[in-house]
Amino acid sequence: MVGIVSYGFYIPRYRIKIEDIARAWSKNPEEVSQSLRITEKAVASMDEDSLSMGYESARMALSDLPINLQSIRTVLFGSETPPYSVNPTSTILAEFLGIEKNYLSYDMQFACKAGTGGIITTTELVKSGFTPYGLVCASDKANAKTHDALEYTAGSGSVSVIIGSKDVILEIVDATSFSSDTPDFWRREGIRYPSHGGRFTGKPSYFYHIQEASKEILQRTKLKPKDFDYAVFHMPNGRFPLEVGLSLGFTEKQIEKSLIISKLGNSYTASALMGLVATLEYAKASDRIFFASYGSGAGSDAFVFKVTPNFKKRKRMFKKSVDKKEYIDYVTYLKYMGHI
Repeated sequence: MVGIVSYGFYIPRYRIKIEDIARAWSKNPEEVSQSLRITEKAVASMDEDSLSMGYESARMALSDLPINLQSIRTVLFGSETPPYSVNPTSTILAEFLGIEKNYLSYDMQFACKAGTGGIITTTELVKSGFTPYGLVCASDKANAKTHDALEYTAGSGSVSVIIGSKDVILEIVDATSFSSDTPDFWRREGIRYPSHGGRFTGKPSYFYHIQEASKEILQRTKLKPKDFDYAVFHMPNGRFPLEVGLSLGFTEKQIEKSLIISKLGNSYTASALMGLVATLEYAKASDRIFFASYGSGAGSDAFVFKVTPNFKKRKRMFKKSVDKKEYIDYVTYLKYMGHI
């Protein structure tokens, strides 16, 4: 059995209400909030970035894991907003954590699914015997141009998981990927803010890739939506995951626990994983969890997870972290994002 043996997350305490962003641009706050199904989003402070948030989530994942750090032989870091364009973040993270030099390390890109791609890679490396344990960190600080649709949804946060084969708390029963060249979202070298391509962002990108990856893994495992206790989908907003889940035959009840992150906004690479750890607060042994990420460009990774009896050893209280918050105004938000 190979799977997640521990996990951690980090959510900045600052929040901005979507209605405050809307009012700043003379938009109807109620219409914006209802359209996106997002009420507020998490905002990293001026002294936080994807590395510092990644360190916090990784430290939580390692905090109660009784292993020698030198048994972690792979460290993968996924982000759309790394602190350096040229210089790996993964090696800095490993150094901060005290992991010694004999490890494979690299940074990953694939928009919002870099982290889940890293989980598939690390799972196979554990199975092959290359490493006893591997650390995968997904972390992003919100990055959106002012007065852009992304400004309402782009949040900040980080999730880290430790993959291994001993004392697994979340078994990876199966995983698959579906990818294509679909230009729905991009950021060219030297350009600060991402762009998105209107008609490509919904049906031909998010929905198409998640639906195809999901159908493939359901067929491979011979499972049906009714066989799962929970379902988690990537959350660019609060509406898309519910729509895609219902289109595949899942129910709102199966999806609803993950939708708590509509209070955090889309934390990019960590978004789907944040929905997963939110759901785990309610999970128990033998529960099956369906999980599908999405990354622009475009692709989807789909997983079937099974909760093991070991899970109770490392269950984290996610909602408490969500509720620990401090609201800021729009001007302060601009300052924290480096706009002013």
